[in-house]
Amino acid sequence: MTQTGKRYRVLCCEVFFREVCHLAAGSPHTLDVTFLPKGLHDLGHERMLQRMQAAVDETQPGRYEAIILVYGLCNNGIAGLVARHTPIVVPRAHDCITLFLGDRKRYAEVFAQNPGTYFRTTGWCERGDASGAGEETVPQRLGLFLQRQELVEKYGEENADYIIETIGSGVEHYSRLAFIRMGVPREKAFEEQALEEARRHDWEFVPVEGSMALLKRLLDGEWNDDFLVVRPGSAVAASYDDGVIRLSPSGEHAEKADDKPDRKFDQLDGHERAP
Repeated sequence: MTQTGKRYRVLCCEVFFREVCHLAAGSPHTLDVTFLPKGLHDLGHERMLQRMQAAVDETQPGRYEAIILVYGLCNNGIAGLVARHTPIVVPRAHDCITLFLGDRKRYAEVFAQNPGTYFRTTGWCERGDASGAGEETVPQRLGLFLQRQELVEKYGEENADYIIETIGSGVEHYSRLAFIRMGVPREKAFEEQALEEARRHDWEFVPVEGSMALLKRLLDGEWNDDFLVVRPGSAVAASYDDGVIRLSPSGEHAEKADDKPDRKFDQLDGHERAP
């Protein structure tokens, strides 16, 4: 049997299911893809990191050239992730929106111009249920995104009103919904679903053209300064600058992930060189 290219293991958030399947079919490499629940993002830093580390650690030694993460920093959810025996490759991205837009600079521009934007793609529409994580998420614990009647049923009327008054509904700061078009099959139906969601909230609806360029380079092994290669014995750390992430020794977390919230970058004229 003839095999071309290299073999990579891909750990991917399920919101990229359609895009990654499309790109994997055309890849010059052999990609063994594992899709992880979208709800991992809602578990909080420690529990998300534990689940991500477990997925990395179950990788068979010597089988793959690298483990590719189709994840951004995701509220520090991968800060502290250690490469054991196989290098890990991570895009320099705050979250998955960068990967859908295809470029960090465009990501920054979109957020700067429209900070109150709620994003949707096919993956968020069909796989947005956080219950797939198999654990109670932080938003579920707080009652975010529940309607008032659901809060009343769960906590009682007085407590429900207090929750709404204190933390809101989780979407009150948004005024615009952007559906990112990625050009995958049957996308129109999901765009219409997103449009209905915008109408329910009385938000402006805007279709935005996405790009698979960054995802393609990630999966094709074309890793430049837009990606961080984590060698065995090193870990991912938040850099709190335009590079988004950096390397740190696996036994050292110079700064705990929850000490500083992940913040959007202001300058885009350079990339940090990992030590």
